Formats: sequence, structure tokens, C-alpha cells
Amino acid sequence: MGKYASWIATPLLLALLILLWHAYVTIFEVSPFILPGPGAVWDATLVLLADPRTYSHIGITVYETVLGFVLAVIIGIVFGGILGKVRWLERTLNPLIVGLQVMPKVALIPLFIVWFGFGPTSKVVLAAVIAFFPIMTNTILGMKSVERGHRDVMLALNASRWQTFYEVELKNALPFILTGMEVGIVLATIGAIVGEYLGGSKGLGYLAVATLNAFDVTTMFGVIGLLTVLGLILYFAVVMLRRYITPWHESVTRDGDH
Repeated sequence: MGKYASWIATPLLLALLILLWHAYVTIFEVSPFILPGPGAVWDATLVLLADPRTYSHIGITVYETVLGFVLAVIIGIVFGGILGKVRWLERTLNPLIVGLQVMPKVALIPLFIVWFGFGPTSKVVLAAVIAFFPIMTNTILGMKSVERGHRDVMLALNASRWQTFYEVELKNALPFILTGMEVGIVLATIGAIVGEYLGGSKGLGYLAVATLNAFDVTTMFGVIGLLTVLGLILYFAVVMLRRYITPWHESVTRDGDH
């Protein structure tokens, strides 16, 4: 019942928010330059979708986000797997990792532009750097959370290191890795958009800045709406991945029971 209730409650909540937005703009006669009404934003979004150039911007943003995310997944799992198994190396590198995590990544954009130029590469690198840390830390956590008894069983069965890694450690770490990926895809999207916003000539982030510079606030809201939809599609794609990779895990079976 709870599962189906969410399918009804979420659209109702969205409709309520749009209704409140429309009522606020109408009752208080808010200037469209400050906050356009939902009807005007919807019309501007349809105009954007009718323009072929919009799809070029969407394609660039998707390319930068997905490529940066894939790089973050590969590097994050490899580094996290190594650090999760070699405890002394993790303790040695931990201060450096924490320092890099707390560093504001937006401050790196000028450096990436100097190194990689104004093209998509600097945005891909920024998306990868931002998405890397949650994937790596969750991989480390997953590798470290294997119960000693499971390793002892594999040892008693005379399993090889590879068999122990694949059958026990990797399968135990997968739910943690996927949780890191769910956070990572959101951060990768933000990284690509911020990169376009501050130093790009293509992509939805650039399009948002271009509409703002043209004082076309209504279209800017339409671009923000497209960015939101794009982020949701990418996020739910990763969430669906969990169902196919770890169908046995409680986080998947529990959702199916409700």
C-alpha cells in the first residue's frame, strides 16, 4: 500500500507546490522579472524544446556528466578497493583524502580551465573529481564491513584470494558502492553544470547564464526545469541499476515487499 501511495502522493505534492506558486505570483502581483508564473515557465520550456540548439546543449551536459561519472566510478572503486584491503595504506593516506574532500571543488575550476581549456574536458574532470570521493569512501566502507566469519569460511573451503574477493568482499561491498554511485551521479551533474556556468560556451549551464545575461528570466526558469529533469533521469537510472546488480539485497527486496 505504501509503495502505491507514494506514486499518488508525489504528483499531488508537486501539483500543490505549482498551485501555491501560481497563487503567490497572482495574489501578490510579483514581477515576472523576479518570479514568473508556472504557466509562463511552461510556455518558455516548450519554446526551448522546439529549438534544435537546446538538444545540442542537453547532449553536451549529458556527455560531460556521464563521462565524468564513469571515470569517478572506475577510479573510485579501484582506489577504494585497494585502500579497503590495505589498512596501513588507508591510515597513511587518510589525512590527505580528508584534506582533498573538504577542499571547495569550485575553486579548482580556474585551474582546470588553465590545464584543460574551456572545452568539455575541464567539465568532465570537475564532474569526476566531485563524484569520486563518495564512491571511494563507500567502497572502502563496504570492503571493511565484511564479517570475519565469512572470510574464515572461505579460508576453510581453501578458496583462493580471487574467489574470496569476488564471492565475499565484492558482493558485500556492492550495496555500499551503489549508494556512493547514487550520491556521485548527483554530484557529477552539479559539477558539469557549475563548470559550464563558470567557464563554458556550451551546455545547459551555459544556456542558463546566457538567458540570465539577456534578462530572460522566464526562459532561465525553463532551463532550470530541464536541468532538474535531466538530473532526475540520471539519478533514477543509477537507482534502477541497483535492482539489477544487487537483487538479493535487503534495500531492493524490502522496496518490493511494500
